[in-house]
Amino acid sequence: MVESEELKSSVEVEEGEKRAEAETGTKRESQGEYEEELKCPECESPELRHDYKRAELVCDDCGLVVDDAFIDTGPEWRAFDNEQRQKRARTGAPMTMTQHDKGLTSVIGSDDTDSYGSPLSSSKQQQFYRLKKWQRRARLSDSNERNMALALGEINRMSSQLDIPQSIQETASVIYRSATKADLIRGRSIEGVSGAALYIACRHLNVPRTLDEIAEVARIPKKELGRTFRFIASELNINMMPASPIDYVPRFCSKLGASQEVRKEGEDILRKASEIGITSGRSPTSIAAAAIYIAGIQCGESITQREVADATCTTEVTVRNRYKELAEELDLDLRA
Repeated sequence: MVESEELKSSVEVEEGEKRAEAETGTKRESQGEYEEELKCPECESPELRHDYKRAELVCDDCGLVVDDAFIDTGPEWRAFDNEQRQKRARTGAPMTMTQHDKGLTSVIGSDDTDSYGSPLSSSKQQQFYRLKKWQRRARLSDSNERNMALALGEINRMSSQLDIPQSIQETASVIYRSATKADLIRGRSIEGVSGAALYIACRHLNVPRTLDEIAEVARIPKKELGRTFRFIASELNINMMPASPIDYVPRFCSKLGASQEVRKEGEDILRKASEIGITSGRSPTSIAAAAIYIAGIQCGESITQREVADATCTTEVTVRNRYKELAEELDLDLRA
């Protein structure tokens, strides 16, 4: 009995192996046919190009039309502007961390028309009004959801004012969610924690923004923002490298309207200063401001200390002191 069962199982294994080999052979044959189809039948060139306007597959070498009826994987509808494209699309926005519900919940539209474009009756309008109201309440069901929605809205507002890209907003939103999960926001303002999360994201992804700039758009004191960001970074074990003065040079030069020569010269000055250790222990924005001022003098562009101080959120005295230190340590002759 045992031998018959073993024989039966061995037969089943052999049959399974034969089926697998047959399927593998079929796949190889189909793959070989597919590879052969990718070549031009006239000149056997693999350089084939899809002409989507004419719906043709054309050989780039000899110009032969290989296929004139291939399948278009795009939508069957056409759109001539962004608004029309959004109305006709059947898919929603991708998942994002910048919204409290990650953009996954459905939203009842604001149009008072049905699928045919006809206006709804008054009873239907009242019914949809009540549904929209309950849908808004369901999205913000508890205090944590409301807090998250307010905080992520603040991050979006500050990012918009500071021209911070979407990737930084996503990272800042993840940091705020982590701080909420670790119960670090209790006893602190929403503006302070969201501003701290945005500053940490900027530092972590090398998109320099100063504490003064973020404190200004967050409408909180700089001291509170600095204390909050240090606490969150410490509790979440986020390691941040010190900000490099070179990272600030392109943006400051853009605000001053300086040329590319001034930018390159300022970066060269900062590299030389970093090699001999002048930049350590000093504010990166003040060192960058002094380097831009020196580069302006060397390139013959009239950039005053007041203009540099305003663009870099420092004072004229700070720019003057750092400028003298750089000129002395680097042995620069800046006489007119």
